[in-house]
Amino acid sequence: MEAEVGEFPWQVSIQARGEPFCGGSILNKWWILTAAHCLYSEELFPEELSVVLGTNDLTSSSVEIKEVASIILHKDFKRANMDNDIALLLLASPITLNDLKVPICLPTQHSPTTWRECWVAGWGQTNAADKNSVKTDLMKAPMVIMDWEECSKVFPKLTKNMLCAGYNNESYDACQGDSGGPLVCTPEPGEKWYQVGIISWGKSCGEKNTPGIYTSLVNYNLWIEKVTQLEGRPFSAEKLRTSVKQKPMGSQVLGVPEPGSLRSWLLLCPLSHVLFRAILY
Repeated sequence: MEAEVGEFPWQVSIQARGEPFCGGSILNKWWILTAAHCLYSEELFPEELSVVLGTNDLTSSSVEIKEVASIILHKDFKRANMDNDIALLLLASPITLNDLKVPICLPTQHSPTTWRECWVAGWGQTNAADKNSVKTDLMKAPMVIMDWEECSKVFPKLTKNMLCAGYNNESYDACQGDSGGPLVCTPEPGEKWYQVGIISWGKSCGEKNTPGIYTSLVNYNLWIEKVTQLEGRPFSAEKLRTSVKQKPMGSQVLGVPEPGSLRSWLLLCPLSHVLFRAILY
């Protein structure tokens, strides 16, 4: 199932030289939040990047496209185990915020029991084995946050800066090209949405009983505030509390079909030296 217009107004597509390759989210009118591994390349420069927002359809003529002024990776990002997989993009000009372009809230609590409903969305591959299976329409998937201790038994490299999410016994998952996109949750239906995680890595895509791994955002509120202040465009999570209460509907995962249908999959990669939703076996 595709996302409906306005369901994920914080969602953006990050493009390099005009080609989408990762996802991200709107923090405020100046800042985009994404994954460090998306931008971990000495060959990638801010002037080559653009951010597409305000649409579910990347081919739409009504999108807003923003140039990037700065790329900021977490200084302790470790490619070997994907720890601290978080980055910020400072835009060259501010976003014109409206109902289709809305900042996402940041979480203040660690406990998975806080969240009653969670979703991921993206424009990535819909078939893990087919690089050409990317979507121009935004796809969405329901998620459930797993117990960290249980997940660490499956993924020994898991750190306390990561969280795991899947969907019971279904194949709902993010995939290549979805990296950097948000995992959003709400404490109660109809309440505010919070970005709990950043799509980071996993073992293949959509394997049953195998969760995806996300950067745990609650650990980075102070980092975000410090970095944005040093860059001259300070962000304060306490001052920005979105009132968006749209409730995503439906149950189809990014690129994963309804149970029983043919297996076709859903973040996309024209740059071979850049990784998107890294696959670690």
